[in-house]
Amino acid sequence: MPAEKTICPGCGLELESTETGLDDRFNASCACRRLYDELSCFTLNQADAEFTHQLIVDAYCAQHAGPKVKTISIAFSLIGLYLVFERDYTGRQVQLAHMALAKQSKQWHRFNPPPMTGTLTVSNVLNSINGENYRKNIHDWAGSVWTAWASTHTQVAELAKRYLKLD
Repeated sequence: MPAEKTICPGCGLELESTETGLDDRFNASCACRRLYDELSCFTLNQADAEFTHQLIVDAYCAQHAGPKVKTISIAFSLIGLYLVFERDYTGRQVQLAHMALAKQSKQWHRFNPPPMTGTLTVSNVLNSINGENYRKNIHDWAGSVWTAWASTHTQVAELAKRYLKLD
């Protein structure tokens, strides 16, 4: 099967791929999801104390939010990004916060994605990794996603403060 141009509905990334379908879990092309899986393998193999992997999980989910994506996934991702960019949490601390949130039985608000979900994509991160710069590249990507969701920042902060008992 020849490669065809695919456009990811979540981030707008254009890729040549033999996989032209959409991912079942995210509002993403299968080709874009494959890049995310590749970055996931990379970050998990780094075994860094800050657990940078959590930031890619939250950035990718928030960037690929859509009607089929679970409300809990989007809410947790946005709360994770809030904790990193507004409260200086590490990925490990965000992971623990997600565990605390998961223990609470709650119907989560559906956050509708903004028209543009960031200026960078998973592809930008993968294509620019050399040595230890991956943390900065991931941070920049996740920051662009968090910035794109600016209209929700107050509501996300209120949720985090309420359910995580933050000051």
